[in-house]
Amino acid sequence: MTNTPVPTAAKASVFDPAALGPLRLPNRLVMAPLTRNRATADGVPTPLMATYYAQRATAGLIIAEASTPNAVGQTYPHITAIHRPAHVAGWRLVTDAVRAAGGRMFLQLQHGGRVGHPDTSGLTPVAPSPVALPETLHTPTGKQRAPVPREMSPDDIEEHIADFASAARRAIEAGFEGVEVHSANGHLLHQFLSRNTNRRTDAYGGPVEHRVRFAAEVVRAVAEAIGPERVGLRVSPGNTVNSIEEGDTEEIYPALLAALAGSGIAYLHIGYADPGRPVFRRIREEWPGTLIANPVLPKDRIPEDGGLAASEHLLAAGADLIALGRPFLANPDLVHRLRTAAPVNQVRDAYLMYVGGATGYTDYPALPESPVAG
Repeated sequence: MTNTPVPTAAKASVFDPAALGPLRLPNRLVMAPLTRNRATADGVPTPLMATYYAQRATAGLIIAEASTPNAVGQTYPHITAIHRPAHVAGWRLVTDAVRAAGGRMFLQLQHGGRVGHPDTSGLTPVAPSPVALPETLHTPTGKQRAPVPREMSPDDIEEHIADFASAARRAIEAGFEGVEVHSANGHLLHQFLSRNTNRRTDAYGGPVEHRVRFAAEVVRAVAEAIGPERVGLRVSPGNTVNSIEEGDTEEIYPALLAALAGSGIAYLHIGYADPGRPVFRRIREEWPGTLIANPVLPKDRIPEDGGLAASEHLLAAGADLIALGRPFLANPDLVHRLRTAAPVNQVRDAYLMYVGGATGYTDYPALPESPVAG
């Protein structure tokens, strides 16, 4: 008897289609949320932003830049928000443009916590504990020392959970397919997770099971408001940006996943994902749903392959979708360039990421033969 070889599953590619809840994505490349500071002073998205996102609509999914769910959550000048009717109307211009170009969008919901200043928001920042950010912050009047935030009371916590849920409902009204709750990069939810910023002794502080509670309650409230299939969560285990020191990374994220067990949310998104780290492998083992991974790329340049090798490596390590930031920033036709091995644009000047206007924003060239919008 001749032994017939058993067929093996084909190796996944970033160009393969994928499902995300009810969505059907044409490829596995996700445009990561990128703060670009092109909104009005009060957080309203502009028509220029609609052009920018529509140019990048060939991504399998766009996760739009962080938007604050309330006024006190504002981090820097000219970032977007989603807590007033004007914000909804501004974002509707963006989602309509992206949908017309064939794209799909989620909106990231981000609260800065202690990463904020009264000169920017008009309010004293709030945080799990009154521990100031030991860095300066950009404000409308220049760089200033970060203030000591006000410790959130139990009533504050309850109100903020409600604000996230309300922001999620507004995002759906604005035309987004769903929202991503931001619990990474040293902002409010991450501050609750981390020992150096969370010194509480109540049910939201102390052991990891308490420190993950706020993030889990926010996610569950958002899921209840708009449906779990419309909700993602972003984390960045071990990331020290904004002077965060988690202290017990290997325990935090399994505890957070346990707190979210049965929630049925659409995805978990790992920022700065390193498949060689035990925490990545454990998250992949314990997370039952879709996993989006954002590869660690050089800070000073976009790789010549646009991050394709790092992306394929993460797929092989168990990721389902790959989120790329700066490669999409500088290449509106990134999917086409990766598919055809065409050269990629480099980010021309990091400062142009945040100064406003079309330069360094909507003027990156696309290849003549690429199927990009506008």
